[in-house]
Amino acid sequence: MGKFLIILVYLFFMLYIGAIASRKIKNASDYIVAGKTLGFWLFVLLIFGSTTSGMTILGVTGLGFVAGWPSFWEQIFVPLTCAIAITLYGFKIYIVCKEKNFLTIQDYLSYRFESDVGIRIISSLAVLVTSLIYLVGQYTAISIVLKWALGIGQIEALIIGVIIVLIYVLLGGLYAVSWTTLFQGLIIIFGVITTTPFIIKSAGGLTYINNTLAKIDPNFVKIAFPQVHPPYAPYAFCTPLYLISFFFLLAIGLGSGPHIINNVIAVKDRKYFKWSGLFVFIIYIVIMFLVKITGMAVKTLAFDGKLSITKPDDAMLAGINYVFGDKLLGFFAVIILSAVMSTTDRLLLVIGSTCGWDFYKKLINKKADDRKITLISRIWIITFALISFVLAIKPPQLLAFLIWMSIGIMLSTFVSPILFGLYWKRATKQGAIWSMISGFISSFIFGSYYKFVKPLPFHFSFYSFLISVFVMIVVSLLTPKTKKEILDATKTGFFIFG
Repeated sequence: MGKFLIILVYLFFMLYIGAIASRKIKNASDYIVAGKTLGFWLFVLLIFGSTTSGMTILGVTGLGFVAGWPSFWEQIFVPLTCAIAITLYGFKIYIVCKEKNFLTIQDYLSYRFESDVGIRIISSLAVLVTSLIYLVGQYTAISIVLKWALGIGQIEALIIGVIIVLIYVLLGGLYAVSWTTLFQGLIIIFGVITTTPFIIKSAGGLTYINNTLAKIDPNFVKIAFPQVHPPYAPYAFCTPLYLISFFFLLAIGLGSGPHIINNVIAVKDRKYFKWSGLFVFIIYIVIMFLVKITGMAVKTLAFDGKLSITKPDDAMLAGINYVFGDKLLGFFAVIILSAVMSTTDRLLLVIGSTCGWDFYKKLINKKADDRKITLISRIWIITFALISFVLAIKPPQLLAFLIWMSIGIMLSTFVSPILFGLYWKRATKQGAIWSMISGFISSFIFGSYYKFVKPLPFHFSFYSFLISVFVMIVVSLLTPKTKKEILDATKTGFFIFG
């Protein structure tokens, strides 16, 4: 009974925050970017929470269970993407969006490349596709946790997760998302730091874990698996070449995701950009370090016959159950739910703002008032939540691969126009449009080849990313330059804080 009560209190508290936040919603800006009033710690924990997901707690543990130390590079690249999103992408985007009163990354791209229709349509479609795939991964994680904690079926677990997140996002927009993420972020930090060391200790400590991993496969304790293609085992994909593409995927690609990069637009003061990237990096790398080693600890426990799991994404749950039993089940469920929901709610809001603001307001009905924009946003949030609910009923075996697929499309579609748009004056409208189209389409081509034909030495998105970069450069050089006044207004040039 206790675990039900703890989870119930947590879920109702999220709803309460949504209800309180709804009182702050006076216009579309309030709903989409919280009136651009986020303070320092709200901003830091919103970036942390938007990046922390079901992948961080369940997927990272599962990957540590499957691949050992060669997969540890992920724990450097993901925290790094937070710093990159804030500093390399975020500061200049924040300045431009504040001056021009922009609400989304599509607003910035449309203005920078003088294409209010073409760029906006392409980028918005890419936002919806990547957010939907990512969202399926989050609802999959929610169902895993609630099934485990409450002993209910997957459909019932999905229904509960969908309804709770939907309600507080619909009520309070980014105010609700940021306030709940502050609370969820603190739960994640406290929960991971106070629990994972016990799981690691129960497996015999780090030295014993490494010795056991070496017995299973000596390459589990190396910095990378041997450069053999195809890999000598399904788990041995973290080869040196693959890790190069992993850097671009996670350190560069993830930070360009709309559910992360849009957060910089909501900041209250430009001075927050000075230290926020460092704070997020430090917090995240500690959490990721502990979670990944927990996956290796559970593999050790399984090898020693002390527990058994049916799939890698259950590793964290199995470790918690082994060490703590049912005593603190509700508390641990809340920790994992916090990680999942802190990304799920942001994804839903990105979908809503894309449909309500970028499609409806900017392309269909330019005279739409704030009430109509918010209504359209809410309708499409519900629609995509239902679509992702259906798709999450039969998810892939390893959550990490679903999340990486979404990030791969982000890398291939958004990084070139954002980076070149910010730092290369020669980048043009035609270059951006064809870069996004070629990157988006080729990511599905290479992804399908990887999935259905045979593995590739690099992550599939690395090939489509290179294509998008090549197209951006070549087409830009062959087409007319962007107007100087646009370049000046968008702070385009090879500088960050200049």
